[in-house]
Amino acid sequence: MTDRDRAVTDVTVVIPTVGRALLKDCLRSIADADVWPAELIVVDQSRSEEVRRWVAALHEEGLLARHLPSGETGIANATNRGLEQARTPFVAVTHDDCRVSATWLAALLARLRSGDEAIITGRVEPAGEGAVPTVVLAPYPTVHTRPRLNGDDLFPPNMAFPRSILERIGYLDEHRSLRLAGEDNDWAYRALRAGIPIVYEPSSVVSHVAWQPASDLPAIYRRYARGQGAFYGKHLRRGDLFIARRVARDLLRAPWLLLRGVLSANRELLALAYGEITGLLPGVLAGLRNSGRAVVPRREVDITR
Repeated sequence: MTDRDRAVTDVTVVIPTVGRALLKDCLRSIADADVWPAELIVVDQSRSEEVRRWVAALHEEGLLARHLPSGETGIANATNRGLEQARTPFVAVTHDDCRVSATWLAALLARLRSGDEAIITGRVEPAGEGAVPTVVLAPYPTVHTRPRLNGDDLFPPNMAFPRSILERIGYLDEHRSLRLAGEDNDWAYRALRAGIPIVYEPSSVVSHVAWQPASDLPAIYRRYARGQGAFYGKHLRRGDLFIARRVARDLLRAPWLLLRGVLSANRELLALAYGEITGLLPGVLAGLRNSGRAVVPRREVDITR
């Protein structure tokens, strides 16, 4: 069996990147996996010549890989540009600071091919000694059919779905208030509200590389809280009472986290509390300016294969 024989015909993998060196190992992990996608699309907001070479090297190995330069900013924008280019029934997404396991794509496909219209997400393990705020280690499969008051269920460095879902709920929101975080939770919320379940499949595994020092945790959590607040503000503008309850819960939780962090001298709790206290309300105010205009699919013309 040749390497190309590992390729399936029904899934495209999209990777948004800002050109970090981490991408090289991410690409290598996809090339070394048991299954190759029909196509790999790397949306490169750095327009890096080095990224172009890395993608071209995979193409030379037989993996159909495309370098898609983009002058935009924001992870939603980059992800959307890749999704717009996909032509397969299914799409999977990971990020440039992740390493996929050998069975990652095969595990996602096993769920996707069941015939149910659902978003599949999976396990996210930490790798390295720095700050890794997104870690998901639950050992058992779970199906979520409605939004939860105390959390969100989609992990964008490890997700896949039928492309037909985009016709029902649209693309990721590219509003500037969601540019750094929150776009995934907004999209997942819209999916659940539309009756599309989110399935957690623990056999689909990626490792999230700790490239940020632990000292950056307060700033990271603040950025996440601003993005979450922007997601909330967008739906508050529409009079969403469920989201109003979530905002109230999070605002009440922040001082409780601070108290727990002070009493236990837990730096991560203190960082989380700082992030929510300083980031959530500014994010809500920014999100209130989001009209929620739908993203219209478009095609990039500057494509290098």
